[in-house]
Amino acid sequence: MLYSAETSLLARFTALLKLLGPGVLMATAAVGGSHLVASTQAGAKFGWQLALLILVVNLLKYPFFRAGVSYTISTKQTLQQGYLGMGKRYLAIALCLNIIASVVNAAALLLFAASLLSYSVPFDIAVTLSASVVLALILLILLAGHFEGLDNIAKGIMGILVVATVAVFIVALNSYTPAVGAPVEQPSPWTLATLGFLVVTMGWMPAPIEISSITSLWLKRQCATQAVTPKTALFDFNLGYAVTVLLALLFLGLGALILYGSGTELSTSGIGFSHQLISMYSSTIGQWAHWLIALVAFLCIFGSALTVYDGYARVVAEAIALLFNKQKAARNTLVTPVLLFMAVASFIIVLFFKSALLAMLGFAMTLAFVTTPMFAWLNHKLVTSTQLHHDASPNVVVRMLSYIGLAYLFGFLIVFVWWKWFS
Repeated sequence: MLYSAETSLLARFTALLKLLGPGVLMATAAVGGSHLVASTQAGAKFGWQLALLILVVNLLKYPFFRAGVSYTISTKQTLQQGYLGMGKRYLAIALCLNIIASVVNAAALLLFAASLLSYSVPFDIAVTLSASVVLALILLILLAGHFEGLDNIAKGIMGILVVATVAVFIVALNSYTPAVGAPVEQPSPWTLATLGFLVVTMGWMPAPIEISSITSLWLKRQCATQAVTPKTALFDFNLGYAVTVLLALLFLGLGALILYGSGTELSTSGIGFSHQLISMYSSTIGQWAHWLIALVAFLCIFGSALTVYDGYARVVAEAIALLFNKQKAARNTLVTPVLLFMAVASFIIVLFFKSALLAMLGFAMTLAFVTTPMFAWLNHKLVTSTQLHHDASPNVVVRMLSYIGLAYLFGFLIVFVWWKWFS
């Protein structure tokens, strides 16, 4: 009987893992610059003061990310098809924004992954060379059609990263002592002078909202091969979203516990920041884990880059095909040229920003913040104008969050534009 119960439990766990897909991939794409960089910076600069901001931003963006799951599981169509249904101009707007975002976001993650690789190998290697290696691996995997295997790899990477980060956070919390020279009165982040930093922190938190279109594509692909219900689809999404929120707070905590008040200035170069990031882990749990953490960090960002290159290429290709009434077969043939365009354009950007990782990531996050209200409005308009499955339809709380989120995002954008114009 005990063996039977254990077998049944294992079977249920295996079935649950198979249902996890788009949500975990979204988390893999999300846990990149927003977490390892923006959250860590927020903790290092202001301690715990921005924890509430991170929670609020994740909460108010939730309805717009969820829209990709609710719409696709109800209609078996992607968000892109939904935009087209509202009118070609809506899809055209999304396409233009996605083309810009795809290149900038891919370049930022490529540079971050290249910096981690340059730091991790036991010999000197230029960032441009390591970026070439990372980009070649990404293209090899995607063009050879091995992306499907990333599903299981993503689950493994996210599992290791969550366990490692929770363990380091617990150790850091238990051994915390205020740094010598730490300011008695914490500097306030709530000033006009820090508005630019707040925007950077919110830009990719937890990810650019256009990632919802990528999640929608992944979910539609999953529905073609598996029996996915609205409840299981939302469970997968909510789990992935919760993991990204948890990791954002943990990285903020690590920055606050280890770096805040230490007098350590975060390096703007990729290799310098990579060293500080890995040392933050190894100095807490021991030098024995230094290279293990370096490998996990690289795999995490490499996974983010891989999913972003694949996802954006498919979204842009689908939008072009839909706008010009191409058949499904033609849509698939467009993915490769779009991917190659992204690869070339993002690599050119890396050449210009090769010694300024934080500047590159800051630019990408700021751009994401500026475009976020438009994608949020598109998703809100689509969901509110569509008859959704009752299990996928947003409840009163989610609908209320959606309206509050739109007011917050557009309001903060207006303040940011005013600040940039007059500063």
